[in-house]
Amino acid sequence: MAARWRELHPEHGEESLNFQRAMFLRAPVVIAVISKAAPHPKIPEWEQVLSAAAVCQNMLIAATALGFACAWNTDWMAYDAGMAKIMGLSLQERVAGFVYLGATTAPLEDRPRPDPFSLLTRWGQA
Repeated sequence: MAARWRELHPEHGEESLNFQRAMFLRAPVVIAVISKAAPHPKIPEWEQVLSAAAVCQNMLIAATALGFACAWNTDWMAYDAGMAKIMGLSLQERVAGFVYLGATTAPLEDRPRPDPFSLLTRWGQA
């Protein structure tokens, strides 16, 4: 991963490269969830993609229920064709996410979130 980062960003220094080297060392376990959606007579491809996201979410729920700290990230390596090749993915496969599992070493910080009610639309017959 560090070699690919250097290839993509030769202008970045050693600090940036070290950050990339440590990416998968942030937790004792990192699981790559891979989606392989393909034409199917009964299951639309979009539903196949969504099922990979459901796998990630269910892993987070299960890990939290078991008392683990967890996170679902993608980051640049999930979208880079060079990294897909390094990971041995086929052209039909995509990284749905990397699920990090472990224990917290610092207080968790949440990022700003929108008001959920601002995202809702009410519809129906008038």
